[in-house]
Amino acid sequence: MSKKLLLINDLAGYGKVALSAMIPVLSHMKYETYNLPTAIVSNTLDYGKFDILDTTEYMKNTLNVWEQLGFHFDAVSTGFIVSKEQTEVVTKFCKEKSGQGTLIFTDPIMGDDGKLYNGITEGTVALMRELISVADYIVPNYTEAAYLTNAVYQEDGVSEEELHTIIDSLREYGAKSVVITSAKVKGSDSKSVVGYDHKEKSYFRIDFEEIPVRFPGTGDIFSAVLMGKIMDGKNLCESTKQAMQVVRDMIQMNLDNADKYKGIPIETCLEVIKN
Repeated sequence: MSKKLLLINDLAGYGKVALSAMIPVLSHMKYETYNLPTAIVSNTLDYGKFDILDTTEYMKNTLNVWEQLGFHFDAVSTGFIVSKEQTEVVTKFCKEKSGQGTLIFTDPIMGDDGKLYNGITEGTVALMRELISVADYIVPNYTEAAYLTNAVYQEDGVSEEELHTIIDSLREYGAKSVVITSAKVKGSDSKSVVGYDHKEKSYFRIDFEEIPVRFPGTGDIFSAVLMGKIMDGKNLCESTKQAMQVVRDMIQMNLDNADKYKGIPIETCLEVIKN
């Protein structure tokens, strides 16, 4: 029987990001995917003009209905969350499900390049610490990991030991396994993904050459593949490697796309996801 995965993230009407990126990936990997939109977004934010509908009331009502119907999920993934109230709703739900044996995957989407996104406050960061406290796997980028642990963001690079200290701090909050993406490690010309696998009880580091192009939604593709590989029984390091390779292959296939703001047309390149 295929495993049931619930994806809690926003839904863009135009553009392959968040749910629109994760659903085709995980469906292709033969999972039953279900979704709970945190917001309906007109298009990817890269276009500079957009509209966002906050779905908090819908989420609360939906979770209440699902509880009455007795729906069960093998894993829950959380992504973009739009408000304090919504963070509280999602955290409460994840705590309940974690207690019932559901695996929790969290991408604490809050910022990049050393800064928080517009509308994200220190209060949001504090609430996100509560959410990661119940997560089995978290995938912050270096900026988000620094904010969550009150570490100083180092633009010119951070040592691997300092990243291990940040990982240890995140685990002290309750997160079990951690993958920090997009870190510039001192002494290396490339960027790195550094993580800790709580099952293997070991750290790992994977270096990669950055492709100088931006597609929104690549982080969502990474999170989806990682989740799928973990649910398939792969260890965290191998799952991370495969997720990184999928993202790289998809970017390479779409380098010549005229409109990169809409993200990668995922359905046209799902064959790069190998078993």
